[in-house]
Amino acid sequence: MYSVITCTFEDGGDTSLRHVVLTTIVIKNNQILLGKRGKYNGKPIYEYGKWGPPGGFLERNETIVQAATREVLEESGWTIKNLKLFRINDNPNRPAEDRQNVDFIYLADAVKKIGEPDEEVQEAKWFPLDNLLSEKDFAFDHYKNIQLYLEYLKKPFPLPIYNY
Repeated sequence: MYSVITCTFEDGGDTSLRHVVLTTIVIKNNQILLGKRGKYNGKPIYEYGKWGPPGGFLERNETIVQAATREVLEESGWTIKNLKLFRINDNPNRPAEDRQNVDFIYLADAVKKIGEPDEEVQEAKWFPLDNLLSEKDFAFDHYKNIQLYLEYLKKPFPLPIYNY
């Protein structure tokens, strides 16, 4: 579906660029907001039916924080505040990926529900942090990131985390 971006530099050399993506771990009342992956243009998206925090690709002419805010609203209908960079994941071997995404993972507080998820998400749902789905129910490596967040809650460590 997506591929590595090819770019030609001023000296004529070609290179492959990585996608910049973002994920936002949204919290409210000791619960995490997760979306069940749905469709794009009517076709099931990769890892269809699996769960994960809101996230997606950085669009041209927006900052990463603007993208995080936009993706949470598009995929859940919620507004957010207090964004904090939690982790940068540039692992070239992420599970279920055929490309390298550089993922900026944020923490945020939910503010208010003002809309509904778009078609990329079948449903958005709150899950208690102490009663999450099993790892097999999560898309990509989202389960690992949420487990790392739970470790952070128990014993805070310096943020952001790189290459964990």
